[in-house]
Amino acid sequence: MAFIMILTILLGVFCLHANASPDNSFDTYYSYLWGGDHFSINSQKTEVQLKFDNSSGAGFYSKSNYGSGLFHIKMKIPANKSGGIVPNFYLMGLPVGGDASRPHFEVDFEFLGSTGLLQTNVYNNDTGGREQKFQLWFDASADYHTYGILWNPSNIQFLVDDIPIRVFKNNIPGVTYPNVPMHVEASIWNAKFAGNVDWSKSPFFTYYTDFGFYGCSGNNVAACASDNYFWNKYKALNTAQKEKMALYRKNYMTYDYCAQPATSKTECTYNNQ
Repeated sequence: MAFIMILTILLGVFCLHANASPDNSFDTYYSYLWGGDHFSINSQKTEVQLKFDNSSGAGFYSKSNYGSGLFHIKMKIPANKSGGIVPNFYLMGLPVGGDASRPHFEVDFEFLGSTGLLQTNVYNNDTGGREQKFQLWFDASADYHTYGILWNPSNIQFLVDDIPIRVFKNNIPGVTYPNVPMHVEASIWNAKFAGNVDWSKSPFFTYYTDFGFYGCSGNNVAACASDNYFWNKYKALNTAQKEKMALYRKNYMTYDYCAQPATSKTECTYNNQ
């Protein structure tokens, strides 16, 4: 009996360690990428500020590539309202600094301006075109909120404050799926697809915190498919999650590429059901 009790305790400790909250220090997971003095970090390495004005934006990236994981960060977008700016958090399958105009894998959270319009997108060894947009149900500039991407061999889930808003499934006939190592990036920049920047409101500041995440590091995606990684066990949404996603998509989604005959793709029949 004593042996069984000790074994139970040890197994419990192991499981707790396996799923324990990650270290949230920026330096553990990320490095500065670009922006010079438009990138700043507090002395505790727990909060990053990215500044955007008419001279530059800024960004950072993960120190490793990953083959699967549960990636999340807390983010607060600029309080001064404008179009044009693009605060973001995403997975990128190109090398750092690679040519993003060519076909590649990418999984995006991008704000279109600072009014709370959030765009998700998937580049599936192509140039994207899978936009789904949401007018968030909170003021994304007033406080931190969590933006998460679950990527495993079964599906990609987009989560806002742990609420699923979109799913992109694997094993759809005739549809490829992100199968190369990806790293994490976050930045603020400007783009015409996000509208026009009101430079009278400049500078714009985006803040990030809670940098820890779970991921299988390295370049061997096949080795990262094991169910020994807890995030790979989330093969589909449960019934409650599906119902919640359907509700939030009904109430807050403002654009869906699947609803447009000119942009709809094969996977639209299978995803988000």
